[in-house]
Amino acid sequence: MPDIVIDSGEGTPSAPAAPVATIPSLDAATHIAMFARCLAIQGSWNYEQMLGNGIGFCVEPALRQLPGGLDGTAYRQALARQSAYFNAHPYLAGLAVGALARVEIDQVAPMRIERFRTALCGPLGAIGDRLVWASWLPACSLVALLFFGAGMSTVGVVTGFLILYNVGHFILRDWALRAGWRYGLRVATALGHPVLQHGPRYIGRAAAVVGGLALPLAAHRAIGGGAPLSATSIAVTVVTPLLAWLLVRTHGRVEGWRVVLLLLAAFALYSVVR
Repeated sequence: MPDIVIDSGEGTPSAPAAPVATIPSLDAATHIAMFARCLAIQGSWNYEQMLGNGIGFCVEPALRQLPGGLDGTAYRQALARQSAYFNAHPYLAGLAVGALARVEIDQVAPMRIERFRTALCGPLGAIGDRLVWASWLPACSLVALLFFGAGMSTVGVVTGFLILYNVGHFILRDWALRAGWRYGLRVATALGHPVLQHGPRYIGRAAAVVGGLALPLAAHRAIGGGAPLSATSIAVTVVTPLLAWLLVRTHGRVEGWRVVLLLLAAFALYSVVR
């Protein structure tokens, strides 16, 4: 995926800039309040504003630090500005929340904030969809299927899925909020994080392996088979992903009919030995 550049009105940088040396402090109470609100960022979602009202709701605790406090003009203008249209993946919206709160506290020019805010929408939506909906969620679902195939109860399968999925979910949200506040206008540096750029590829590979393990076990249990962890099922479960990996590695170098004959010979030998 190509490097992502956020245009904040400073021209096109030739390389990602390092974070500024002095970072305004974000006290624990404000961070907790913003993080908790991020969990409900879709609560006021609508077709006109998308996540706009949610962004304003999440940024609001930090805006109280502006000159004049809750009754000040700076607070009211900033809150109105941050409640305008905005669209992004809800889990990565914390990057926008932290970055937009930071630029408001730094009292960046309003026009630059609006340009920066507009530029954030596309990258946060695309990266979040690839990382979460197309990678992490399917991977966690396959792990839950593996739990089912291994004989775990319904409650155990659901609990295992929820714990695994939400551990990644909460870590991503917390990191996004902290990174957004840390980098501010230079949030493109955070978007270049290896997990965001390369995570979907590695999660997809791991999910393929887990799927190869889970599908035979789940099918065995679903059709009313015996003990899910019998020697035969374990052998099939281990051999299936290995065979798939070998077929992918030898693609274009081995003829299909040779592979089929080899498999038939292996099954015939297994039947005789058994």
